[in-house]
Amino acid sequence: MLRRSFLHLSLAAPGLAVVSSFVAPSQGPAAPPRRSLLVRAGTDSTSRPFKFLDALFTVKVSGRDTQGRCVIFDTLRPAKVGPQLHLHTDLDEWFYVEAGEFKFQAGEETMRLKAGDSLFVPRNMPHAFVKTSEGTAHLIVMHQPAGTMEEYFRTASAMPDQSPEARRALGEKHGMRFLGPALTPD
Repeated sequence: MLRRSFLHLSLAAPGLAVVSSFVAPSQGPAAPPRRSLLVRAGTDSTSRPFKFLDALFTVKVSGRDTQGRCVIFDTLRPAKVGPQLHLHTDLDEWFYVEAGEFKFQAGEETMRLKAGDSLFVPRNMPHAFVKTSEGTAHLIVMHQPAGTMEEYFRTASAMPDQSPEARRALGEKHGMRFLGPALTPD
């Protein structure tokens, strides 16, 4: 019985390490005071929602709120579009489908996600997604660590030139590599 418990704990340890990085900030002398952050439905923690690739982004948790540990975006997506195939060199990305349906590519695998599904994409893994359902879809996206993703999205959303080439040049400055075209919803 003890051996079985030890094996279960051994298998769970890597996952617990990831979770603890979100909930247990550094307790060293330079650690800022811990506080909660309430962001009401339909609002942005920074009071500056923005549109990017035909999606409305609200920042629920900014990298500034977590000392750079993560950033969480709540997105509403009316159009059947998504980002080009890309990867992040210095952060992981997690997706949670709140409403609607999406086609995702992660590495060599293509999959369909619907409400309640989530997908974790580790750094350096090529990925892309596109909304496939009718109506407005709701997708929550988290980057860990936060890196400069919030800055990338805000800057890219305000660029007069929204071409893939212009976004590619900006992405390179933010640890992103664009590898191919966007997915089609087919």
